[in-house]
Amino acid sequence: MWVEGSAVGVPPVTYEGTSRVGRGAGVGLHYHEAGPGEPDAPVLVMLHGGGPGASAWSAYGAGLGSFAARFRTILVDQPGFGRSGKPELDKDFFSFGADAVAGLLDELGVEKAHFAGASLGGGTCVRMALDHPDKVDRLLLTAPAGLALNLFTAEPTEGVKRLIDFNLAPEPTRQHVRAFLASLVHDPEFVTDELVEERYAQAVDLEARLGAQRVGAAMAKWPQGAMLWREAHRIAHPTLLTWGREDRVNPVDGAFVALKAMPDARLHVFPRCGHLAYVEKAAEYRRLAVDFLTR
Repeated sequence: MWVEGSAVGVPPVTYEGTSRVGRGAGVGLHYHEAGPGEPDAPVLVMLHGGGPGASAWSAYGAGLGSFAARFRTILVDQPGFGRSGKPELDKDFFSFGADAVAGLLDELGVEKAHFAGASLGGGTCVRMALDHPDKVDRLLLTAPAGLALNLFTAEPTEGVKRLIDFNLAPEPTRQHVRAFLASLVHDPEFVTDELVEERYAQAVDLEARLGAQRVGAAMAKWPQGAMLWREAHRIAHPTLLTWGREDRVNPVDGAFVALKAMPDARLHVFPRCGHLAYVEKAAEYRRLAVDFLTR
């Protein structure tokens, strides 16, 4: 797991202690929940990115205690990932994921929430705002997939190439996972042997590979569903876009179409930072997030 600090005075949270199971749009969804225990606490839903071994906990588990001090925080394994269901999708991934999360919130009795999402999860958050606008308060997006439209960077990017290498390998190796993880960060010190082992074990699980195949198949079948930038002008929710200047997956030049199109968007760029700003710039990211979401 990526490691970051916990909020002062907040007891550490654990995987099993926060693990929950629910349903949304007919799909079993695994999620983690922690919060301040106040019935009127604002709700924050956090949606992880994709790639080998991706899950809600692998992305945001290390920071759950910090956000739980202020928000009822819900980290969701998106369909096809983690311990959530791995169904065959009947529509594009972002629409399917947004409907599933909306259904989970109905089951939990949550009428409206802030949404934070990174990469693939950012795309699901955008689709939530488009298809379920009444459930969304504010958006905190980190290099969101689908919303980025690269202006100066050739496709596929380095990070996407590394992901393709893993997915096409008959027998993926630890080196495939290490190469992918290295493309996500600016500082290679974040890619530890322990992290590689953890993500590799998750990635080669047969159920995980089935989920990845079905997500990939949906992306290929409904490619227009990933072109969220075409609808960015319809998102009126207050939005904070965060990006790493050295992002090699969704380069920062992809941010500017969304920034210009979205009526209430602002952009923060982290220097010396790759695709995972919430990891490499964890403390600064948390300060920005809390300030924006509680403003």
